[in-house]
This record gives sequence, structure tokens and C-alpha cells, in this order.
Amino acid sequence: MAERTLRGARLGGQSFEDERGIEFAARQQVAYDCTNGHKFEVTMSEEAEIPSVWECPKCGVEARTDQGVQAEEKAEKPARTHWDMLLERRSEKELEDLLKERLELLRGGEIGPAHLHRANAKRRVKAGA
Repeated sequence: MAERTLRGARLGGQSFEDERGIEFAARQQVAYDCTNGHKFEVTMSEEAEIPSVWECPKCGVEARTDQGVQAEEKAEKPARTHWDMLLERRSEKELEDLLKERLELLRGGEIGPAHLHRANAKRRVKAGA
């Protein structure tokens, strides 16, 4: 019997459940006005916090609610750069001293890429001969 019910039905494309006895959540329609003149409504729960802006489905521009609710302007923290984080750990004087020290080591061939060490070693050999 159950096989005959499903035969010919588009599985996944059609639901055999009905909506009897289901109580839907309370909803409200929130209207938005786009800066390009488009007007549209969004269905939301009555318990939901209503956003003051919503993307227009026609043009993608931010639309404002016609209920006059304005969003709170959040104070944005400026993005911290690598330099800012470095200055939290060291002073500029310490950084200058560290740079001088590392440059001396690099020029002396004690640190850095291997190809620089080989070139410096060849120069030392020629200078010593």
C-alpha cells in the first residue's frame, strides 16, 4: 500500500506532511526603503531585534527601515598594525640599537642567507691572498 502512495511522486520535491496542529511563531512585516526608490518588506519574528538597515534585494544598496529605528553608532577601534604591536614591546631607541646590531652581523657574514656567506668568504680569501 505504501509503495503505491510514493509511486509517481517526485521524492524530495513534494512534502506529504500537512500543517494541521502546527502553531507558527508570531511574525511581523518590516518595511524598508532603498535609496534608489525601491520599497520592500521582510518577515521577521516579533521577538527579533529589528535591524535598521537591510540589503535591497533589487540593487544591493543598504535600505533603511521606515520605522525610524536608528542603529547605534559603534566606536570602531583603529586597526593595529605590526608597527603598533612592536612599539608595545620595545621603544624606538631599543629598535634602532637592535637594527644596528643585526646589520653588523649580516654584513660580517654571521647571519643571513647562505649565498651571502659564500660571497663574503670568497672576498675574504682574495683579500687575504
